[in-house]
Amino acid sequence: MNELATTYSPNEIEGKWYKYWEESKFFAATLDDNKANYSIVIPPPNVTGILHMGHILNNSIQDVLVRYKRMSGYNTLWMPGTDHAGIATQNRVERKLAENGLTKEDLGRDEFIKQVWEWKEQYGGAITNQLRRIGASLDWDRERFTMDEGLSESVKDIFIKLFNDGLIYQGEYMVNWCPRCGTALADDEVEHEEKAGSLWNIKYPVKDSDEFLIIATTRPETMLADVAIAVNPNDERYSHLVGKNVILPLVGREIPVIADEYVDMEFGTGALKITPAHDPNDFTLGQKFNLPIINMMTPEGKVSNDYPAYAGMDRFDARKKMVADLEEGGFLVKVESHSHNVGGCYRCNTVVEPRVSKQWFVKMKPLAEKALEVVRNGKVKLMPKRWEKVYYNWLENIRDWCISRQIWWGHRIPAWYGPDMHIFVAKTEEEAFAQAKAHYGHDVELTQETDVLDTWFSSALWPFSTLGWPDKTTELAKFYPTSTLVTGADILFFWVARMVMFGMYTMDDIPFENVYLHGIVRDEIGRKMSKSLGNSPDPLNLIEEYGADAIRFTMLYNTSQGQDVHFSEKLIEMGRNFANKIWNVSRFVLMNLEDFDMKSFDKSNVQLELVDEWIFSKLNKTSKDVADKLEKFQLDEAAKSLYEFLRGDFCDWYVELAKVRLYNKEESGIQSRQTAQYVLWTVLDAGLKLLHPFMPYITEEIWQKIKVDGETIMLSSYPVCDDSLVSDEKEKAFEYIQGLISSLRNIRAERGISPAKEAKVVIRTSNPVELETLKANELFITKLAKIEELTVGSDLATPEQSGFRVNGNSEVFMILTGLLDVESEIKKINEQLEKVKKDLDKANAKLSDERFTSKAPAHILDRERRIQQEFQDKYDKLMENLKNFQ
Repeated sequence: MNELATTYSPNEIEGKWYKYWEESKFFAATLDDNKANYSIVIPPPNVTGILHMGHILNNSIQDVLVRYKRMSGYNTLWMPGTDHAGIATQNRVERKLAENGLTKEDLGRDEFIKQVWEWKEQYGGAITNQLRRIGASLDWDRERFTMDEGLSESVKDIFIKLFNDGLIYQGEYMVNWCPRCGTALADDEVEHEEKAGSLWNIKYPVKDSDEFLIIATTRPETMLADVAIAVNPNDERYSHLVGKNVILPLVGREIPVIADEYVDMEFGTGALKITPAHDPNDFTLGQKFNLPIINMMTPEGKVSNDYPAYAGMDRFDARKKMVADLEEGGFLVKVESHSHNVGGCYRCNTVVEPRVSKQWFVKMKPLAEKALEVVRNGKVKLMPKRWEKVYYNWLENIRDWCISRQIWWGHRIPAWYGPDMHIFVAKTEEEAFAQAKAHYGHDVELTQETDVLDTWFSSALWPFSTLGWPDKTTELAKFYPTSTLVTGADILFFWVARMVMFGMYTMDDIPFENVYLHGIVRDEIGRKMSKSLGNSPDPLNLIEEYGADAIRFTMLYNTSQGQDVHFSEKLIEMGRNFANKIWNVSRFVLMNLEDFDMKSFDKSNVQLELVDEWIFSKLNKTSKDVADKLEKFQLDEAAKSLYEFLRGDFCDWYVELAKVRLYNKEESGIQSRQTAQYVLWTVLDAGLKLLHPFMPYITEEIWQKIKVDGETIMLSSYPVCDDSLVSDEKEKAFEYIQGLISSLRNIRAERGISPAKEAKVVIRTSNPVELETLKANELFITKLAKIEELTVGSDLATPEQSGFRVNGNSEVFMILTGLLDVESEIKKINEQLEKVKKDLDKANAKLSDERFTSKAPAHILDRERRIQQEFQDKYDKLMENLKNFQ
């Protein structure tokens, strides 16, 4: 067998093995009809992106599941791909152009799109290369992009189907508008934040009267577009003004006073200015009262030319000037502090502007019904289950989805307009012209829609479009519905719910069976990681320093289902230390297997001892526990189970005990030595396979040194529990040995006795099982506990000057004579006695005080008596110990 390097150096092995795996096509999906299928589609990272800690967590979870299922005999497909990320990518390229003093308009649409594709080719591969660094076993030959040719065709297909089914429509509606990105946003692309603001109280003169009507507003700049004042019909303060007109300050336009129960009499002054073009609620009220829509703002968030005094001013600059003008004109009554929710663009944080414009929408309620049903009936399982309530709430109150975006990079909406603005929806321009000729009876000029689709529209098709839909491919038949989706809970609405809706609509089946929603990776004090805060480490730097395996294991070990992860670099030290432990113990095992050949070893020579039976029982229990935890998506618990077995049971105990047999070269010990070698090899081989999904690189490197056959550990069989090797009885017997050795080590530690000093030990027990276990394992006990003389029996005298422990039914004595300084020990005991005596006296005094005992509740008295007894027991044991030294 080959030796491992003296020290573990992840940088030397990780790149080597990934290259081997990928070139050997080990990640490729298999299509064996005799195997069950398992598939995951990657949440496609944006081509603008670089790897962050959230990617590390998300893709480590997916890779564990895929590697586990691959080793468990499934046809596995982990579909890779990236998202074109419309607004974000366009912003990146526009910023690059701006460095050279250019705008997209300078280039024109076609040339700009060409530049974006070039940018995507140059930078878009960065994220996929980074995924390779963390060991993600994706089927790279099937990699997709949300704007590749096949996905573009599927987007057109579903758009046309939705349009023909009456589920896509165009209309003038109130949308969320980002002045910076220059596009509409869906409701869930707006991030709301509570901010301190003001409430301006402004008086509107009532026409032909000395009276004023005072309104309170958080957005005084929009008053230029006011078309009415609304009051509650039950509000006696204003009932005499309903039907009259007021004069709009700064503009001079007459606007009516209307009455509607929508108005909250308690908010502000109870009078509400109505601005249908700039507020969604006002828009609804405006439709009800057939009010005009006046837009006072340009798409860039500046005041339009209709208002010369403020024309061209940014909305917030205009606000300041208008407030000053209102004050100067005597219209400003007062300004109050007021906190309110402010919506920001999820891409650039610019304050979103409600705006009426012509947009394309998807009717969501018909689609939401089936999406609700499949979660309610358990066909789609959300984990953690608590997210179901949030999912239901969103879908039950869903609004139509604004899918058009006024940008250039994205899937252009497949619609053309005739001379009279009649809409023709088609896959190609030729089809649109044919439709138009059939409609008009002759050839006409058509104009193509300039808007593109929301990025999330193409992402919603991801589980089936990546598998070849609308073609009926083998992959679609085998791997749809996909098995599992792993994603952040923050895109439950953006992406997950829409995939369920589109999957049910298009495929008449769910897109995935299980949705594992993990939390956000935060810093150690709970803040979301961001470049601006400087708390977001570069994962590639961490990989360089610690290795991908250490980071993966750390993230998985510390991530409870659905909980946010509080990350600090210190945590990775645990993963690195674990990797080093596995490396060093494997190196030791390999060095001691040089004269052992597993291929030719005759297993009939195996004679298992208690320690062997114990480790096999623990190994098989661990195999069962890890598989069970992985099936339940409890990855942190699976990682902990592996850690406890490999680091604790195998490294700290079995290997240490095996040394006793490995170093015994006498003829009488050959069978025991070979048995230990056989068990070491078997347990290490199985342990590496169990650990492989979590730490793929180090396990491959070690396994290649000990393998009997096979090309790669990732295609070997995942260990399955053999119930015949599980024995609670053997485990209990060995735990007795462990407890005994720990007791003796503790006596040494407490007394400050060197671990290297040999001691005499007396063990007194009348339990026949313990006596038998002691005699059968005397060699192990004496070697690990550094015992020069071990006396075992049921009727032995208590030795003088000894350290004492109870283990099971055994009384354990370590004779301290000659091991320590008696005078110093007596001094220590007396010091302890003095302290315990003070505590005991206090407890006795408290319970002797009738004022306390007569008033204290029964449970308090019980607690005090327990404390008193604990101090008394400590005192008695110390006194007994003192007698042994006197």
